[in-house]
Amino acid sequence: MPTWILIALMKLGTKLSFKTQVAIGKIMGRVLYRLLSKFRKIALVNIAKCFPHKSPAEVQHLAKQNFESLGISFFESANSFYLDDDTLRRRYNINNAHILEEALAQKKNVILLVGHFTTMMLAGRILLQNFKVADVYRPQNNALFDAEMTKQLTRYGSTMIKAKNPRTIIKTLKSGLPIWYAPDQDLGTKNSTFAPFFGVQAATINATAKLANIENTVVIPLSFSRKTSGYELNFSHPIKDYPLADARDNASITNRILEMQILQAPEQYLWIHRRFKSRPENEKYFY
Repeated sequence: MPTWILIALMKLGTKLSFKTQVAIGKIMGRVLYRLLSKFRKIALVNIAKCFPHKSPAEVQHLAKQNFESLGISFFESANSFYLDDDTLRRRYNINNAHILEEALAQKKNVILLVGHFTTMMLAGRILLQNFKVADVYRPQNNALFDAEMTKQLTRYGSTMIKAKNPRTIIKTLKSGLPIWYAPDQDLGTKNSTFAPFFGVQAATINATAKLANIENTVVIPLSFSRKTSGYELNFSHPIKDYPLADARDNASITNRILEMQILQAPEQYLWIHRRFKSRPENEKYFY
């Protein structure tokens, strides 16, 4: 589908009510579950590895729910780009915003620790309605869509920083602008440490701890999820005694926090990412 047609459909999709978006999105997701066999397999493997107590039928059920959430994310991405401010404000609640407000008042450098959820794009837009934030992101493969995403999020006040630009990330962090940082993807073994993620060894990037080591920096976990009538964002208190001296300990701490966030809405996590792509020496490839 040409990108301009996709963008036009996204704009039209924002005219639908929240409940209608969810209903249509679930139908789209069920179709995607049948069509996208590669991603279906990845999701099934990830869920089975992370929830070994689940039966094959339970794993498949969660994977189907996950694809429904992926279908809904089409509308959530559309809303993040094109939904008017007043309508969006009526669709969410933010809990414990005072945690970030107090850190900023104390002139702390703030890392917002987040995970890759299907609701991620919209959560970023919601955050921008309340705070000025810098987004650390990986450019989309589709150049036109990437340009549109960057344009729209910048329009709403985001400072967009490419993940492969560490100098700008550090400079922005030191400037006092909170950075939105998601360390839960497998970027290979270079600059990563293997640490348990739901009990499975996962290559976990070291950059979170390195950034947190900058003087006067705190890491504040931020979770977000879709509820029956809208969305909820939750700030948690800054991570205590972080970072530690050992890289594996640091990776384990952030992974545990992400696990807790995922367990709040496991069907909304991005299970189609090959989280366990890299394996410790002599361990068999999962996918």
